[in-house]
Amino acid sequence: MIGKQILIVDDQEHLRELIQLCLEDLAGWNTLLAESGEECLQILQTERPNAILLDLSMPEMDGFAVYDRLQSDPVTRSIPVILLTARVMSNDMAEFTKMGVAGVIRKPFEPITLPGKVAEILGWDDSHSPVWQTQEY
Repeated sequence: MIGKQILIVDDQEHLRELIQLCLEDLAGWNTLLAESGEECLQILQTERPNAILLDLSMPEMDGFAVYDRLQSDPVTRSIPVILLTARVMSNDMAEFTKMGVAGVIRKPFEPITLPGKVAEILGWDDSHSPVWQTQEY
């Protein structure tokens, strides 16, 4: 899994840095950081990460709007997106499934387990099957 690159999009600086630390130090992945949806889209003009961790609750352009923009662009449509959110109700999970996101990780999460959850969702870990829809994160 070395050589993977993940774009982390979250408006909270401390959370971006925590996620970056976990993914780089524990999994050996490279990361890109964006503090807004607009910055995410700017980064994607020149970079092609293997996946995107996308916060849903951000000012100005929320994660839903960012995801819609990603899906409307043929170049970024194929990048798997994992949503980061504190609000997950049972009806939200059905909506996320309909949207076609790769998975959902609930906030707050246990930092030490984050790389394993990301790998499982993306199918980067052969020891787990990516069945995020039925698991509680």
